[in-house]
This record gives sequence, C-alpha cells and structure tokens, in this order.
Amino acid sequence: MIEIPVPKFDLGKLVATPGALAALEESQQTSWHFFFRHMSGDFGELDDHDKFLNEQALEEGGRILSTYRTKRGKRLYVITESDRSLSTILLVEEY
Repeated sequence: MIEIPVPKFDLGKLVATPGALAALEESQQTSWHFFFRHMSGDFGELDDHDKFLNEQALEEGGRILSTYRTKRGKRLYVITESDRSLSTILLVEEY
C-alpha cells in the first residue's frame, strides 16, 4: 500500500521559470514531484533555521521555501507566497 502524505497548505497558482523547466526536462522529472514534496512538508535541503521558519509560516502565515536537487544536480527553489495564491519553481540562480 502506498502512503500519501496529507498536504499541509495550498499551493495556489503554479508557475515555473524557463530555467527550472529546462532543468526538469534535462533530468526527466516533473515539477509535480517537487511541488508535491513541498506541500507535504518535505522542505528538502533546508537548514534547521529555515525549516523552523517554514513551520512558523504554516502556523502564523508567511512565505514557505523549499530547496531540492534534480537528478542531474541542479538546485531548485519552490516558493509559496504568504497568501498561498502562488507557488513558483525556479533555479537557485534565478532567485
């Protein structure tokens, strides 16, 4: 049986930068893989302080940030705005 985590917050409208789309295509991964991890509370390669800030944002409102690597090693951010209206996937260098 596959266990599917419950989403912790809404993503809103989903957008991706051209650089992120190219990196995803290169690694043969989809943005959904990373959006799903993000909304499930798997914030990726964040340090403890940033994970704490995300947990605080879940309770009090605020921007939520995750960082991941594609199979080809490209670093991505997924950022959800504080009002939960928009989530963006982008390369770290595009930030």
